[in-house]
Amino acid sequence: MERPLDRSSEWLKRALAVIPSATQTFSKGRRAYVEGVGPAFVARALGSHVWDVDGHEYIDYPMGLGAVTLGHAYPAVNEAVTRQLAEGVSFSVAHPLEVTLAEALTEILPGADMVRFGKNGSDATSGAVRAARAITGRDVIACCGYHGWQDWYIATTTRADGIPKAVRELTVPFAYNDLASLERVFADHRTRVAAVIMEPVGIVPPAPGFLQGVRDLAHREGALLIFDEIVTGFRLALGGAQEMFGVIPDLSCFGKGMGNGFPIAAVVGRRDLMEVFDQLFFSFTFGGEAASLAAALATVREMCDKPVIPHLWRQGERLRDGFNALARAAGLGRHAECVGYPPRTVITFADPAGGDPAVLKTLFLQEAIKRGILLGGGMNVSFSHDDDDVARTLAAYEAALAEVAAAVKAGDAARRLQGRVVEPVFRKP
Repeated sequence: MERPLDRSSEWLKRALAVIPSATQTFSKGRRAYVEGVGPAFVARALGSHVWDVDGHEYIDYPMGLGAVTLGHAYPAVNEAVTRQLAEGVSFSVAHPLEVTLAEALTEILPGADMVRFGKNGSDATSGAVRAARAITGRDVIACCGYHGWQDWYIATTTRADGIPKAVRELTVPFAYNDLASLERVFADHRTRVAAVIMEPVGIVPPAPGFLQGVRDLAHREGALLIFDEIVTGFRLALGGAQEMFGVIPDLSCFGKGMGNGFPIAAVVGRRDLMEVFDQLFFSFTFGGEAASLAAALATVREMCDKPVIPHLWRQGERLRDGFNALARAAGLGRHAECVGYPPRTVITFADPAGGDPAVLKTLFLQEAIKRGILLGGGMNVSFSHDDDDVARTLAAYEAALAEVAAAVKAGDAARRLQGRVVEPVFRKP
């Protein structure tokens, strides 16, 4: 149970001196885990396990924030990258892998006739938004979900510092499963909405007819529909949520699990729309970087050849349903629940005494991490999570939930914390 983090603390001290927030990604930062209990730095990873700089082993569920779908250091992917490294990575003209991977994606993704590559999800979503504005001649964007760090979207969040007011006014959020809220956006910005961009599904399932209703409304108002499938693509189904729900957008954005941890993203869509990229400035030095293209092609081929998606659903369902059964047995009932589609679930808490649910969540995370489960609240299952991982995880959850239940009964959850309460990336204003 005791996991000294001396080296992790040393690295954190060094990082804070030279890196703002000590990380490149807020969701990987020290405030996302129980500081002093969760590791601040990981040294290596293999399959579904990671080892921190102090040598402690964990079963990994963030999995690179959902980017690692097959498993860390997955052999077929590593072999493809190693072969490419021997032949070079960045070239002065295009590389055939750009064509081969694009062809593969057009065969797999329902709404893809043509493809352009980027490195991050933000590249893809921002490219799609720029394309929609160029195609329609309009400037307002209606959004629903999380779409990356670029100005056009992040201006709608509590992390909007440094973004001009004029930019903030051009993106308007609407509520998921609330078609009337999108209708109001169109009513308030008549003939100005270029596109509706949305995550087709997060944790809450779409209401019957909702996604089709969004598509119909967008087209009726002369706007494009963009699906942000950075998270859902190559996880819920091989062809993403659009395949799963049977609603095909005009443009789509993919990334994360497509490269099994290597930096790659893609904008895909109908040929007549994608051809705008011939003139639109969507261009990067590393857009055709070959190591990541090789990784993505190997990942996609593994997913086509092996039962990856069914495995994610099966193991995720065992984890979700197992957690909920354990929560009920501990007397926590609806106050602790694992929700979402099995390949990507989230553990939620509600304080029955009316207190801050983040305290109960933090206590649970603390006790899970002490038992060798690296967890930030969400579970991204990979092809490498085997039956033993699931069994060990549920055993750790049983013990952690018992601690939470005891704290609820005694009313002393905050006093049981060994670090400060975890904080969301987007804090309430």
